[in-house]
This record gives sequence, structure tokens and C-alpha cells, in this order.
Amino acid sequence: MILVCYDGSDDAQSAVDRAGELLGGEEATVLTVWEGFAEVLARTGGGFGAAAMNFEQIDAESEQSAQTRAQGGVDRAQAAGLSAQPRVVQRGATIWETILDQADAVGAAAIVLGSRGLTGIKSVWLGSVSHAVLQHADRTVIIVPSPEVVAERAQHRR
Repeated sequence: MILVCYDGSDDAQSAVDRAGELLGGEEATVLTVWEGFAEVLARTGGGFGAAAMNFEQIDAESEQSAQTRAQGGVDRAQAAGLSAQPRVVQRGATIWETILDQADAVGAAAIVLGSRGLTGIKSVWLGSVSHAVLQHADRTVIIVPSPEVVAERAQHRR
């Protein structure tokens, strides 16, 4: 069983495709993590006027959107040759910890995720989920670089 992290981005799509190329035929859980609206407000400090909002409705819509994204990831994984099922969870303390917790929960032998290729100050300020997963994981982690980073690196090497 492998855990494939999927948020619908081009980077995540590339990770799913690469997982299929490398691990075709394996069972996979496609994980999509969603974040509760109250947590977003608390983390970003954007709580002005939030009292009038229906947090439960916003969270239900966020979770449904995550379900839809996860199913899209499953469809892509199956097309890539993986035997996939969706898994949608609400974010815990951090996304990387949530990923590792879910890898434990499904008994994943490996975690596959894309990397946006952040470097320099962007990686310091924005953080890197893939880097944190790699640094804290107790199992194999496959990080697939973004298509843009791959193209840039290939061009640079020539």
C-alpha cells in the first residue's frame, strides 16, 4: 500500500503519474487534506467579520471539494495503473504531520508526493511539505519534482 498525496495541482498530478509508472499495480490510497475555516482564520489572522459566517457550511463545502479532488486523484491513479481508493481528512497541526499520521493509519509502505520546487527565501517563508515529510518520515518517501522544475533543470544541464 502506498499513500499518494493529492491536492489537484499540476505537481500532484505529476506525482500520481510517476507513482503509476514506478509502482503500477500497487494498491494506493489517494489522500486529500482539507482545512477547517476557523483554522484558516486563526492561522492567517483574518478573523474580522467572521462572526456572521456559517463555519459549518463553509467546512462542509470545503470537505466536499476535497472529496471531489480526491476522486479526481483516484481516477488519475487508476488510469496510471494503480489500484486506488480515496481518503479525505481534515488538517491536523500541520499538513506534513497529517500526512504522516495518515500513512500510519493506512499502513503505507511508502508516501508519494509532488514538490513545487520552492527554493531560497520562498521555501523558508512558505515552508515545504515535501521536505518536512521527508525529514520526519519513518518509511520510504518519493518526492516528484514539478514539471516546471524538471524542464528548467533539464535545460540548465544542457
